[in-house]
Amino acid sequence: MMPAHLKAVASIERAAYNYPWSQAVFRDCLLAGYHCVVVEVGGVVTGYGIISIAAGEAHVLNLCVHPASQQLGYGRMLLNALLARCEVSDAERVYLEVRPSNAAALALYESAGFTRIGIRPAYYQAPHGREDAVVLAVTLRASR
Repeated sequence: MMPAHLKAVASIERAAYNYPWSQAVFRDCLLAGYHCVVVEVGGVVTGYGIISIAAGEAHVLNLCVHPASQQLGYGRMLLNALLARCEVSDAERVYLEVRPSNAAALALYESAGFTRIGIRPAYYQAPHGREDAVVLAVTLRASR
């Protein structure tokens, strides 16, 4: 992901989520040095992923594919790219949160080896209050 992608990324975010990140948040992720990737189809940004990596751990902060392009393998492609970045950065464990109502995302992450390790109560905004987050993790390699 480069600054030139930010407008498209923010547009996808708005199309996919009721409570989207702003373009400024994506810009801040780039400035913070997070690993940010996009997938382009025919020269058009179709999805993106953001992961922070530090001290042997990684946290998937956002992974999204435009609703019109979901279920075509782009989410798995993005997740694999983020996990590959973790491997070369010597991260041993990767964490993420996902809405329990997001069955497709849960299925993707669990098929990639993530397991449920907890719940963050009232983590996400929701139409009628708050929604919990399911916390997932995967170990990439045995501890040193």
